[in-house]
Amino acid sequence: MKNLFPLQPLVNLAKHQNDSATVKLGQLNRQQQNAQSKLEVLQQYRRDYQARMQESTKKGIEPAELRNFQAFINKLDDAICQQLKQVSQSKVSTQLGRGEFDATQRKLKSFDTLQQRHFESQKHLEKKSEQVLQDEHVNRTHAYKEINKENQHADLPKENAPKQGSDYEH
Repeated sequence: MKNLFPLQPLVNLAKHQNDSATVKLGQLNRQQQNAQSKLEVLQQYRRDYQARMQESTKKGIEPAELRNFQAFINKLDDAICQQLKQVSQSKVSTQLGRGEFDATQRKLKSFDTLQQRHFESQKHLEKKSEQVLQDEHVNRTHAYKEINKENQHADLPKENAPKQGSDYEH
């Protein structure tokens, strides 16, 4: 009978923690990608708006309209600055999530190694036990045969048995 792995509850807990860390890391990666995408959209929008302002300036625009362009570009710059902070924070969170995921992976691998060793040890003990049983069976069979031989010799008729005082005994 195989003994269960005594640390199985911890293995189950480690698997659960690893599954949770995997889900969390996936969410953090998506958040980072979304933050990066928003940043790229804002940066592209600023480049486009800057190009529109330069085109309008070449054609000649009123000073009030130029101030509006510049004010809007300043607002875009502020939004870009905020989004850069968001991207940076998201990267830090993702790195922390990656560290947590790696730690759960290492723990799970350690438990897996211990579990494999346990099962190999159990297999070795089972083989050893089977060998002992086989050896006992062989020894009993041999002993039974020996007892049978002795009983057969004891049951031989007296005339076949060597006679005392005969020529054979010198």
